[in-house]
Order: sequence, then structure tokens, then C-alpha cells
Amino acid sequence: MTGYGRAEVTGDGITAAVEVRSVNSRYLDVTTRMPRSLSHREKEIKDLVRTQLSRGSVNLTIRIERQANGAAPLKVNTTTARAYYRLLSDLRKSVKLREQVRLEHLLNFSEIFEPVDEEGSDEKEWRVAEEGVRAALKDLNAMRAKEGKELVTDLRTRITWMESVLTQVEQKSAARIPDERKRLQERIAQMVSDPAIIDQKRLELEIALLSDKLDVTEECVRYRSHNKFFLEALEKGEAAGRKLNFLVQEMNREANTIGSKTNDAEIAHIVVGLKEELEKIREQLQNIE
Repeated sequence: MTGYGRAEVTGDGITAAVEVRSVNSRYLDVTTRMPRSLSHREKEIKDLVRTQLSRGSVNLTIRIERQANGAAPLKVNTTTARAYYRLLSDLRKSVKLREQVRLEHLLNFSEIFEPVDEEGSDEKEWRVAEEGVRAALKDLNAMRAKEGKELVTDLRTRITWMESVLTQVEQKSAARIPDERKRLQERIAQMVSDPAIIDQKRLELEIALLSDKLDVTEECVRYRSHNKFFLEALEKGEAAGRKLNFLVQEMNREANTIGSKTNDAEIAHIVVGLKEELEKIREQLQNIE
């Protein structure tokens, strides 16, 4: 399911801005972008995402800002600064430059500055970032829930339509049995010259067997049972994507059986419509947890 969540959390002079984007995917795939200081927390962040989401291609971005409080958040690495100064001095002498090494030359090397180490700063940063991730995921799920409600409404409408179609199939299937009985009797009468030699009991047995083969009541009952369980799973509000996929497979199985048992063009057309709806539902279910 698609969604977007954002949160900004501040604590201990640290601000964490977190953005989470999710697009449809059959499985859960998490990509993160974060400061180097949090890179060793990547597994913890992905595990945190997995506690809230089970499907989707998720992109999570974390930005960290520190309040200076009047002091620079960097300090000079004097060892590195001296090394660069000597290196530049050697270069000046080797090419016989008269110009002296100045501060502006050293400032081109960012390595001479390094972050100020504060006691417990790593844990403080992680606490703020973790809270931001949780808040952003909550915001994301709120948006996904809205989309989920719309999907539930659409799926419920499709299931209701299939219920009415099954009634049509049952009615048309039942109406065909007398016609098939009459057609069988006419075919037998054409094959024998004397109708008196026809074994009526055997004929009635064959007609009964034929009627049983044409009757799709059992398949329609099972199909309706799957519809019922499908709607119940939607109402529970739980992660039921896999269960719903299984039910759709069973519905498709019953639709195939109905189509094979009823040798009728009109019913076959209806079954094609059923299978088209099932395919649309199956595609929608790829986005539901």
C-alpha cells in the first residue's frame, strides 16, 4: 500500500527529521538514508519498520541537526592541521613558490575539523531518531489506513456483485435440466426404431446422473462460503492479505468447476465475468497486508 509519513522530534539539543515513503510491493523491502553517525543502527531501524509494516517498498530518510548553543559543534584536529601545513610547505619549496602557506589554504582540507565528542551523544541521538522513526511510521500507517478503507469498500462491492451473479448461475443451471432431459429422450428415440424397447428405469438413471453433473448448487454454496469468510476477514481489521489471497484462489477454483459443468454459452459468459472480477480482486490484494 502507498503512503507517506513525516515526523520531527527534538530532545537534548538534537532534532531528528524523519520521512517515510511506501509504495506497493508484494514483500517488505526497506531502504534507508541516514547520517554516518547512525549507520551502525541500520538493522535496528529496519527491525523497527518490520514491527509496523509487513508489505511495501519502503524508503526511510533521517536528518539530524544539533543546536550549537553558542559553541561550534566542531573542534580542530591539530595533528592533521600540522600535517597538512608541512605538506603544503614542502609543496611550496618543491615548486619554488614565494607565497607563504596561509590559513585559507588549510581551510580547503575539511579533515582538520572534527565533531566535538560529547559524553553519551550517540545514545542521545539514537533516542531522538528512534522516536522520530516511530512517529513517522505512525503517520504513514494513518495514511495507509485511509487507503485501506477505500479498498475494503471496493472489495465489498465486488463480492456483493458476485453473490448476485451466483444466483443467476443457479437459476440458469436449474432451468437447463428439463431441456437436457428432453434432448436426451429425443436423441435416444432417434437411435432406436421401437421406443417400447427403451429401458425406462435405465433412462431415468442416466437422466438423474446427467442432472447431477449439470447441477452447480454445491459449487455455488462453497463459493458463497468463501465470500462470507472473505467479508469477515475484511471486517476484522487485521493483517489478512494472505488469507484473502487463499480465498480468492478457492473462488477461482469453484468458478472453473462451474464453467466446466455447465455446457451453456450464457453461463460460460457469466463465469468469464466472475473470473475477471476475481483477477481484479487478486491485483488489489497484492497491496493489502
